[in-house]
Amino acid sequence: MPLFSYKARGAHGDAIEGTIDAGTPDLAAARLIEGGLIPVDIQPFVEKISLGSNLEILFRPKVGLNDLIQFSRQMHSMLRAGVPIFRAVTGLATTTGNRTLAQTLHQVTTSLESGRTLSDALGQHPGVFSVFYISLVRVGETTGKLTEIFRQLAIYLDREKTTRGKINSALRYPTFVISAIAVALSVISIWVIPAFSNLFSSFGAELPLPTRILMMISEFMVANWPVLLLLLAALLYGTRLYVSTEGGRYRWDKFKLRLPLVGSVIYQASLARFSHLFAMATNSGVPLMTALTVVAQALNNSYLEERILGMRGGIEHGKALSLTATNSGIFDPLVLQMLAVGEESGTISELLTEVADYYEREVDYATDRLSSAIEPILTVVIGGLVLVMAMGIFLPMWNLASVVLH
Repeated sequence: MPLFSYKARGAHGDAIEGTIDAGTPDLAAARLIEGGLIPVDIQPFVEKISLGSNLEILFRPKVGLNDLIQFSRQMHSMLRAGVPIFRAVTGLATTTGNRTLAQTLHQVTTSLESGRTLSDALGQHPGVFSVFYISLVRVGETTGKLTEIFRQLAIYLDREKTTRGKINSALRYPTFVISAIAVALSVISIWVIPAFSNLFSSFGAELPLPTRILMMISEFMVANWPVLLLLLAALLYGTRLYVSTEGGRYRWDKFKLRLPLVGSVIYQASLARFSHLFAMATNSGVPLMTALTVVAQALNNSYLEERILGMRGGIEHGKALSLTATNSGIFDPLVLQMLAVGEESGTISELLTEVADYYEREVDYATDRLSSAIEPILTVVIGGLVLVMAMGIFLPMWNLASVVLH
């Protein structure tokens, strides 16, 4: 998504500069307004590049979930102990072990010294703090519940880390096996089969069909391996470039939800994230329209984001939340039922928290089932490849042995 640099005015008229991800300048302005800022100037972001900055960016550590969890927990503890915000951020900037986060927090303290609020200061670093994170901090400042907000953020980020870890662990084994198979097939095709091919051709015997097919594939790979490598690199780069576009990312995010075996896990994890985030936002006093906006952006899925943002139009026309959710077509009956009951009873956040807990358990079960389902599939694939290789290499050896004996 394109990045824009902006100049805006805060609630007290103070000047604020920063960057924001948005599809168009109009969308960037709308997001700034939703965040309580008044846009003054919005321009496409142009990064100033130098050799020193390139080396710094290359070797600069990223701010991960562990760093944000620790930061949120420490902010909660220090604010609960009565430490002022400026002193809390300053202390964490000097003690955090992540160099990137330390530099960010030092810049945040500079912004706080100039009179900006904590949410505005964090908003200048969208690469570290998400839109949802900043929005909840702003709500905490408005409602006077900033200490509780940091506690909730720590809990949510810890759950997010656990869910991601389970999904990654389920996919790590098949990814490693498939990569090993690809390397093994390449080595066999380029070095092993040509050696057998020279041996078979020296006898002049007629070769079986599996052997001829393997030899044709091997000859093609040996003769064209530089071109094949270039095509593979071009395919990977083109795919990455396409996914980085707005339309490509939308189609890829939609396709991920429909992948066999993995798609259902991603879908359930997305529903759990939506339920947790929406419950947190509404329970913290975030207005419904703003809650939908920040939750949609926090899902990291442009397809789901578009569908959730589309719900705002129906709500603006007076339709019920449960009805707009039904029309979006992305929620299963359990979420829709809980939304309808929550609207009638006024307990949407409580019910969605229960839904989120349910889906987290489903994700746990699905990841375990995913591992057990992938292993036999990989076993069959590996067995089939070994059978093809064995037939292609050993059948002609048996034929050659019979020719020599006779």
